[in-house]
Amino acid sequence: MPSPFPTPMLDLERRPGRPAVLRVPATGDAPGWAAAHRDALRAAVLEYGAVLVRGLGLRDSAQVAAVFARLTHHLMGEAEAFAPRQSHPGGVHSSTKWPANQQMCMHNELSYTLEFPGMMLFACLTAPETGGATGVADSSAVLDALPRDLVARFEREGWLLTRCYNDEIGGSFAEAFGTEDRTQVERYCRANGIAFQWQPDGALRTWQRRSAVVRHPVTGRRSWFNQIAFLNEWTLDPDVREYLVDVYGPDGLPFTTRFGGGEPIGEDVVALLNGVYQEHTAREPWQSGDLLMVDNLRTAHSREAYTGPREVLVGLADPVRLAHCAPTVDVGAR
Repeated sequence: MPSPFPTPMLDLERRPGRPAVLRVPATGDAPGWAAAHRDALRAAVLEYGAVLVRGLGLRDSAQVAAVFARLTHHLMGEAEAFAPRQSHPGGVHSSTKWPANQQMCMHNELSYTLEFPGMMLFACLTAPETGGATGVADSSAVLDALPRDLVARFEREGWLLTRCYNDEIGGSFAEAFGTEDRTQVERYCRANGIAFQWQPDGALRTWQRRSAVVRHPVTGRRSWFNQIAFLNEWTLDPDVREYLVDVYGPDGLPFTTRFGGGEPIGEDVVALLNGVYQEHTAREPWQSGDLLMVDNLRTAHSREAYTGPREVLVGLADPVRLAHCAPTVDVGAR
């Protein structure tokens, strides 16, 4: 049976400071429209890094799951999570729980893992009253804008993520690894290049080195692909950071990032990284029913502070292995 939709012709709006926007007429069959436009949309995301589709009228998780399934090869789960998400049928998740009055800084999703989503999908069911945009930033442009000596150091050393799992603050190791079985946790860590140490009180400390710069497996473009700034202690609210350091000490923070050799990353470096991200951020306020597709290797994303209810569903799709992205450091997996 022929498709009820015409041959895809994407008339994208391109304006400075905004992602590419595609306005579509309401069809009453968002999954069917997505299936008919899948290849054209994916090609546009590959070219521009992110595309916002406006007019589909997405309204519930079942419809969103159907649309996500038609736009992707495979929807994946989340490993080594930092904050809980609510899961919905069909591989759809809630947004990461994060205080509404705090910005979620730019990052590439799960860039500290050895297998991460090649594409991120976001569907807005309820737009906030103010703020709350999901900003995007071209990771290749960010890389080109960073100081050459800083990039060279991260290329040589990579970046180090340290985590301390306890029952008092942040996610537990059971939530992050999906099991309370220490043997299974240890097996996962060894297979994924994560050094670990059990503490006398039962807490778990981990260290993992990752590449800060990668090559896109399709286009070959180099990108600043990491969560160095987002997961660093200096991105925390100053009062929160001071409290955590007082209680747990500088080596006992729930998470922070370092240079790959283990040297702390200073507040000045974090401010520099966030400043460059800000200079390259494109944003478009959410409208209820919107769909945003993001190439996770090419494009970082953020979430701005907001007021009022906000419901954005997320799909992590099309897994990519770090080994296929020309990492610049040995991550120690076995």
